[in-house]
Amino acid sequence: MDNDVSAGNGSTVVAGRLALGVTLLAFGLGTTGVIDGVTASDAVSVAHYVGGVALFLVGLLALRDRDTASGTGYAALGALWFTWAVSAGSHTSADAAGLFMLLFALVALSLTLGGGDTLGQAVYGLLFLAMLVLAVAAFADSSALAKAGGWVAVVSGALAWYAATALLAHWPTALPRRAAGRGVTATG
Repeated sequence: MDNDVSAGNGSTVVAGRLALGVTLLAFGLGTTGVIDGVTASDAVSVAHYVGGVALFLVGLLALRDRDTASGTGYAALGALWFTWAVSAGSHTSADAAGLFMLLFALVALSLTLGGGDTLGQAVYGLLFLAMLVLAVAAFADSSALAKAGGWVAVVSGALAWYAATALLAHWPTALPRRAAGRGVTATG
């Protein structure tokens, strides 16, 4: 395996990013209410099977391949999506939902700070922000904040989808470094 590649085994990373991307897009678009008649609860099947089961299995495969960063992230997020999906129909309080989203946000924060490639950190960072905003929205009973959190989830899902596609298509996954401006010299 190439030591310069920080994204782990290509196939597990691609599958994990696609699963996470599709789940976040479905959940985020449902939360925003931008599609008439589609709500976050309509994303339960996607979250259950793609975000939960598939993502968890991809995480286990990545761990088997000794890709601890991707494996930990995908397995943890798979377990969280599965839990969200199976509890979505139950009657929980807004505060309980907010607590779950806050805990989800903390896991995403750990994954963001854990390192990895730039796109992966950006996806996890946006997921952290989305879940944090959604937690505050649940605690404050704010539909406007919930929609904002949904849009952040959509952006995170789109970035995860791009990151997977970029790996498959060999597109750029990092911004090129710019040279310092005219007359600027590097020291040190």
